[in-house]
Amino acid sequence: MLALAVNVGLLLILLTLGIIPVPGDKNSNALTVDLLPESRHHAAEQKAVAKQQRRRADPSRPTPKPPPITLPVKPTIAPPPDKPTDKPPPWIELSSAELAASDIGKMPKSAESGAGDSEAVGHAPNGELLYAAEWARHPTDAELGGYLPRNAPDGFGLIACKTVAGNRVEDCIELDQEPRGSHLASAVRQAAWQFRVRPPRKNGKPLVGSWVQIRIDYIHTGGGAGD
Repeated sequence: MLALAVNVGLLLILLTLGIIPVPGDKNSNALTVDLLPESRHHAAEQKAVAKQQRRRADPSRPTPKPPPITLPVKPTIAPPPDKPTDKPPPWIELSSAELAASDIGKMPKSAESGAGDSEAVGHAPNGELLYAAEWARHPTDAELGGYLPRNAPDGFGLIACKTVAGNRVEDCIELDQEPRGSHLASAVRQAAWQFRVRPPRKNGKPLVGSWVQIRIDYIHTGGGAGD
């Protein structure tokens, strides 16, 4: 009897340790899935969602209010206090006598043209100033008469010429004549190559290359010529 009990105990120990397989437990290739943990997880999620919905639907639960927005107060900019300065004012204080003495309108006018400057009488064909001619030597009757038309009447011819070195002129053009159609301006222009005319002066300096206006008066009785 004791031996039987020992054998049964050894058998139970071997079965517990898995050394001897339990009768009726056959090996199987089927996949066994334990659904119990997943079911518990799903039930917990549903419970949490229901709890949140109850919280939203509960009107007695106070809704948190956003914090109030406080706008900054506009600062008041105060001007800086006046500081004493040692800088002199940007003007000069004058007495009434000094003001009268400094009146520009009462100052003596400086001549725009210096003493002896040539007189401007108009503008040349190129727009430059045209000065009155000053003879270095008056032309003779012979120099002028050779270019007069036959039966020329009394009158004048007016031309403009450009001064060059040696008191000579060139590039002369006809400006006016009297009487009209008398060809006196043409006679003066043709005779101009013989003329001796000083160049205009400005501030005492000769302006060689400037333009001058030359007028010749023709009269039968005197037979002379002038500017």
